[in-house]
Amino acid sequence: MVRFLHLIRPVMCVLPEVASPDRKIPFREKILWTTITLFIFLVCCQIPLYGVQAAKSNDPFYWMRVILASNRGTLMELGISPIVTAGLVMQLMAGSRMIEVNQSLKEDRALFGGAQKLFGILITIGEAVAYVVSGMYGDLGTLGAGNALLIILQLISAGLIVIILDELLQKGYGLGSGISLFIATNICETIIWKAFSPTTINTGKGTEFEGAVIALFHLMITRSNKFAAFTEALSRQNLPNLTNLAATVLIFTIVIYFQGWRVDLPVKYQKYRGQQGTYPIKLFYTSNMPIILQTALVSNL
Repeated sequence: MVRFLHLIRPVMCVLPEVASPDRKIPFREKILWTTITLFIFLVCCQIPLYGVQAAKSNDPFYWMRVILASNRGTLMELGISPIVTAGLVMQLMAGSRMIEVNQSLKEDRALFGGAQKLFGILITIGEAVAYVVSGMYGDLGTLGAGNALLIILQLISAGLIVIILDELLQKGYGLGSGISLFIATNICETIIWKAFSPTTINTGKGTEFEGAVIALFHLMITRSNKFAAFTEALSRQNLPNLTNLAATVLIFTIVIYFQGWRVDLPVKYQKYRGQQGTYPIKLFYTSNMPIILQTALVSNL
């Protein structure tokens, strides 16, 4: 009987792969690789796609981009969506016994990882084609076949970079996983920008700074009524304000506090009598994975 994973074996030789380290990677070197990975990711987040004629004014994925670590109109348009989707589908197929995987066998683990990577590449190609064909970057007739193909190739290349960077960290060269690292970086970048952005915007009542903290100092200096200036900085509309920033800090504090909550269950070993250990169960056992999976599912639909 031919197993599903055996069908992946001929493709393994052409899939991009990061070799496993043949030595223990020191902590300083892990920090270096993690920094390089973040630098590549942030650079890709700032490089605009070449060949785009006109983008839609409304962004259907605006509220999802922070969780999917994507940036509209750049090489990181797809973000981590292909990796998360591929992992979700493969884990569901393995958990429901649709495919037979023996995680205790090294060969099965390697084939399962290769199948997940291949599926991620196929999803990247599918999403890249769907973005262009749906008119995300302008009408397909106006765009032209050359520009459309060029945009698709850029999105596929960026998707491959994300997959390789994630594998680089998972193989032990860096700290943590690529998915968590890219999401955390994207969130931190957004928070810092919304708090300290020097961009000026004309709101109709005069020029204001986008950053909530900079806007506070600007309003306190330029307005004669200091209380009214502080109130406006606290609750101004359509721009980041101090209430948003304070709520974010509060949520961070609550999450970090509850992250330490756990229950240590005593575990007795039947094979070895008299031996007993503990198994910790955290309050946030599932972490943010349900939110990430739900967001990826909705974006794909």
